[in-house]
Order: sequence, then structure tokens, then C-alpha cells
Amino acid sequence: MDEKKKVSYIKARLNEGPTAEELALWTQDSRAGVQHLLALYERKKARKLEERKRLACLQALERQYWEKGLEAVAGCDEAGRGPLAGPLVTAAVILPHTIWLPGLNDSKKISAKRRELLYDEIVDQAEAVTVSILGPREIDELNIYQAAKEAMTLCLTHLNVRPQAAITDAMPLSIPDLPVQDVVKGDSKSAAVAAASIIAKVTRDRIMVKLDGDYPQYGFAGHKGYGTAKHMHAILDCGPTPWHRRSYEPLKSMGDMGEAISENELIRLK
Repeated sequence: MDEKKKVSYIKARLNEGPTAEELALWTQDSRAGVQHLLALYERKKARKLEERKRLACLQALERQYWEKGLEAVAGCDEAGRGPLAGPLVTAAVILPHTIWLPGLNDSKKISAKRRELLYDEIVDQAEAVTVSILGPREIDELNIYQAAKEAMTLCLTHLNVRPQAAITDAMPLSIPDLPVQDVVKGDSKSAAVAAASIIAKVTRDRIMVKLDGDYPQYGFAGHKGYGTAKHMHAILDCGPTPWHRRSYEPLKSMGDMGEAISENELIRLK
């Protein structure tokens, strides 16, 4: 039998990916430290297998299209319908058939730290990603529903890879030559929609953090434009910023208390 390896060496090999021969050898190793490492390795392996199964299930809606020969299936979602301030950010994503995005889910169900990590992983693995950013002026002119509808259409028709089908988070769309399935809670039922929700959410949160530097008294970095007590007090004390949506109450009832955001300012934050 080969001379026993140091526990630190075995730990490194387990992290790298051991051969079947190495595992068989270490299984016979009587050292408690080695057996503990093997137990951890097996648990980690089991968790990874379960996560792969979960991700495969999360692509079930996409798989229905793949089986029909429609290979490029886009997911589309938005972030920022409800806030009183900030842009509406929409994203569309086409993922490959095989993905490894541990923790992928509806952006609202995962932590900000995990969203940031997944953002980079999605961009790295995706076949195509596109983002649309509409400012408060467009939202006020169109109304939030129509703004979201227009932004989703824009995203799906401007992907670098032309989608053959699309899934949205509960938004019915009519796009020539593109079958679109709107799914309630689509961001928790479709991997592509979940990926789009993360891209949109992270993009919007980053914009709100930038706006916090311009308007520190409003606390945008914390509440991201939602109507918290702190935010409402800031509006009453300082008035609305150009980034506030004048068609939303209570801003609508407050009248014209500031200038609308300029197109150049919107471009600066993209």
C-alpha cells in the first residue's frame, strides 16, 4: 500500500476532484481526520447533485420549447414597478440548456450578496443578455403597466441572439414571429426568467446606490425608492427629486414641485 498522504493533501485533492482510485484508498484510511473529510465530501457531492436536479426542474418550461426545436428561449422580467422613485429596469436573458448557477431563483427570494454573485455568473454563462432602463418621465407618460410592457418588448427584440420563444413574468406580449408565454410567478418557475429578474434587480439597485450619492437625504441606497417612512419624510421636508414618479401618490397630489429628469441624466446612470 502507498505511504499515507497528509490530511492536508487529501483535503486539497477532495476539493480539486479526486479519482475513483484515490477515494477507494482513502475509504480504507483509519484516521479520523480523513474519514471526516470524506463525509464532508460526500455531503457536498449530494448537495451539488440535488442542486443540479433543482436547476433542471427550473428549466422545465424552457425544455417544452427545446423539445419542439425552439432552442433559444428568452426569459424576461422587470424590477421597479412599485417604488416612488427611480427607473424601471427590464432584462431579457437566454441561458444555455446546461447551466450551473447555484441558488438561482426569483431575485426577491435571495440575498443581495447572492444576487451580486449570480449577476456575474449569469452574464458569464448566458448566450444573450439585454437591459432596458426607463426613467420616471416615461413611466409617468405611459403608466407603469404600459411602460413595463414596452420595455419587455424592447428587450426581447434587441437581444444579440434572436429568441425563438420567450417566457415573461405575468406580462402578456404580442410580438410578431415570437411565441410568448406569460407565467404567473415566472421568476420562480423558469430559470431564464429568474436570471432576468436578477439582472434587472441588481442593475436597478446599483442605480439607486448611485442616486443616493446625488441625493443623500432621501436614503435611496437603503429603500431603493420604495415608500418607507424615512423616504416619505424626506419628500415632505425636501420635496421630490427629478427621479420621483409624479403619477404616483402621494406625489401626484403634491403638484409640480421639481423638474423632470433629463435624458442625459438617465444615460449617465446606465
